[in-house]
Amino acid sequence: QVQVEESGGGLVQPGGSLRLSCVASGFILDNYAMGWYRQAPGEKCEMVATIGKNIDVTNYADSVKGRFTISRDNAKNTGYLQMNGLKPEDTATYYCYTVPHWIAVQPRCSPGPGSDMDIWGKGTLVTISS
Repeated sequence: QVQVEESGGGLVQPGGSLRLSCVASGFILDNYAMGWYRQAPGEKCEMVATIGKNIDVTNYADSVKGRFTISRDNAKNTGYLQMNGLKPEDTATYYCYTVPHWIAVQPRCSPGPGSDMDIWGKGTLVTISS
């Protein structure tokens, strides 16, 4: 079965850190771009970070620059999002996606495969609260 699955979410205090993982199964990540979006209740699905087929091509939302780092390990078919300096406004469900590297992903924050050969996970909840 072709899918991606996130893990690593949880409850942390402001200023804390979390590392999210995204494991791909049923396909090989090498020719896929991947990234993370998030969605808070009542809010739109917003891009957090993306990484291209080549690990030196990354993009971040202004709100997370300098705090979050996206990476990938193709040997493990896994992507990561290291989140430091977490703030209450980072509270959201975080979704991992993969998409063939020549296609621009359409944000949707909903699990499963899409019409652009994109695959989204079920999401992992991140809550920042004291």
